[in-house]
Formats: sequence, structure tokens, C-alpha cells
Amino acid sequence: MKTAIYPGTFDPITFGHLDIIERASGMFDKVIVMVARNSAKQPLFNTEERMKMIKEAVKKIKNVTVESYDGLLVEFARKKKATAIVRGLRAISDFEYEFQMALMNRKLANEITTVFLMPHEKYTYLNSSIVREISKMGGDVSGFVPVSVKRALRKKFK
Repeated sequence: MKTAIYPGTFDPITFGHLDIIERASGMFDKVIVMVARNSAKQPLFNTEERMKMIKEAVKKIKNVTVESYDGLLVEFARKKKATAIVRGLRAISDFEYEFQMALMNRKLANEITTVFLMPHEKYTYLNSSIVREISKMGGDVSGFVPVSVKRALRKKFK
């Protein structure tokens, strides 16, 4: 069974993330969406809130599960017997950082391959920071996130 890890902060999950998850679910037997708990970041939503939103968004994709972790990504991947780490690339600006991370992960765990997936072109401009900012300013984020995420954002910015 081929398992892939799709790590991220997902603060919040967007249609771009979901596009990557759907693509990965067609390529692997199991996809684990790993919600990163990073003490260096101050997310809008706590880990449990992010996991709940993701679970709601992926509930119809049978081979996708959601977990959280705060250690080295490759250690999590090894624990889960994953063969791949999935990363999304939206633009050239993502590539340099992702390339460096992929090389470092290869150095730490040569048996785990990083797979880069590009979201549909209609999501290449989309990221969680933009969605949070639009929502904070009272803008409509319906075209960027699932309804449950839109509601959660609205509640945060009341």
C-alpha cells in the first residue's frame, strides 16, 4: 500500500489545498493530511479547529485521513510507513523553498520521495494568508474555501 503525507499549516484549508489532496488521492492508496503544529507560527485557528475543517472538507474522499504532528516531517512519514511527501507548487516563488526542503528531506530519509503537484491554474494565486486577509476585511471568500471554512472565518472576525 502506497501512503503519502501532505503536510501543511492549512490556516485555513483552501480549494487549492483540496485540489492537491484530490489529485494525490488518485495517485496513492492512502493520503494523510498532516496539520503542522509549528510553535514559530501564530495561526488564526488552533490545531483542532484546522483538523476539524479539513476533515469536513475531505469527508467524501475515502482514502484521506487527517492527523497533526509537531516533529520532523520525515519522522512522521516513517511512523506512517509513507513512501512519499506531497507538496504543492503554485508559482516559481514556491519552488526554491520547496526544492531545498525536498533535498533536506531526501538527505534525512532517502527512502521517502517528495512529489510536487501543481494545483489547477485557477488556484495558483490562492493561499491561506490572502483568504484570511480578505475575510478579515469583510470580503467574500466563497470562491476560495468550503462553506464550513467560510463560516469559521466569519466567526473569527466578528
